[in-house]
Amino acid sequence: MASTAVTVGSAKAAVRSRARSRGSAPSARVLLLDRADFPRDKACGDGIAAHALDVLAELGVADAVDGYAPLPALRLVGPGGGAVARALPRPAYTVPRKVFDARLVAAAVAAGVELRRHTVRRVELRGDRVVLDGELSGGAVVGADGAGSVVRRALGHPVNPDRHLALAIRGYAPALPGPPEQLIVTSAPRWPAYAWSFPIGDGRANVGYGEVLRGEPLTRAHLVDRLAALLPGTDPATVTELRAHHLAALHPPAAPGRDRVVLAGDALSLINPFTGEGIFYALRSGALAGAAAAGSPGQAARRYADTLRRRFGTHLRHSSVAAWLARRRRVVDAAVRAARRDDRVYRTVVELGLGDGRLDARTLAMIGIGLPARDRPPRH
Repeated sequence: MASTAVTVGSAKAAVRSRARSRGSAPSARVLLLDRADFPRDKACGDGIAAHALDVLAELGVADAVDGYAPLPALRLVGPGGGAVARALPRPAYTVPRKVFDARLVAAAVAAGVELRRHTVRRVELRGDRVVLDGELSGGAVVGADGAGSVVRRALGHPVNPDRHLALAIRGYAPALPGPPEQLIVTSAPRWPAYAWSFPIGDGRANVGYGEVLRGEPLTRAHLVDRLAALLPGTDPATVTELRAHHLAALHPPAAPGRDRVVLAGDALSLINPFTGEGIFYALRSGALAGAAAAGSPGQAARRYADTLRRRFGTHLRHSSVAAWLARRRRVVDAAVRAARRDDRVYRTVVELGLGDGRLDARTLAMIGIGLPARDRPPRH
């Protein structure tokens, strides 16, 4: 008899759970719950790195970025004003989440997943079942319901504290002139903080600004002012669909689940601590969570913790070290200078921030050599 896996809030784990059911037993019947209808907007930078596409290819999702132009380069501006612009190891894409998420949901449904609109408010572990809101039950539950995860709270894990939570604002504006490239401009004031502009390919770009919360409230006006200061070619009056959202910076609970309930993506605060990138992490952790829930519901949390640690443990240690070093603006400026001098350093920095790369002695040495140097004073 097939087990039942319930995925709350994301199609990523649902695609993986159902894909596994096409192979050898045990199989799973999958119910995907989301509080919204699709297509729907989601505040995000919309950047899809090559590593995310690798995961989707493994899951049999081939059309996630169809019709969108590749972005071959990344320009990074340090807090001191210095910049590096090089070709990415593999192109990235900008796909509005209204399109991207709907395509993932369609892929899940095509694979046999049942989609239902439902807002989960209560999660109960009952022996060999997990019961949601007293009316829905499954052999296992994957909580992929974002930074404010209901499933996470049901497991007794607190929300992220300040300095492990960021606030960002996102909108759409006319793309900046020049060759298409991802642009990230870090900010000396209120560091760590940065603005971005990611061209979509239709004359628009996803633009935004975010910073780590420090205990004081941040206003919409402040976020928009910082966006305009760091992206002087972007007129705030031309920016549409502005929405603010929280980012749960890396601060995962001690365990990524309990018994038959597991957490993935933002619900697990699984965010790149160096850059805040989350789509690749959400896809990969969702795939691992779906496999654990479908394969052995009663042991889902243990199996998932093991595979998650093997897959991400070393990378997260290295990216956490990089994030710790990056608290010092001078280190970020030195990294930009090193990446400008050396393509291997650039590739290491990109892999750390957008994929699952590692630090190496050569990169650290090159950054160290650049520490005494100075770029021109920041203009913003």
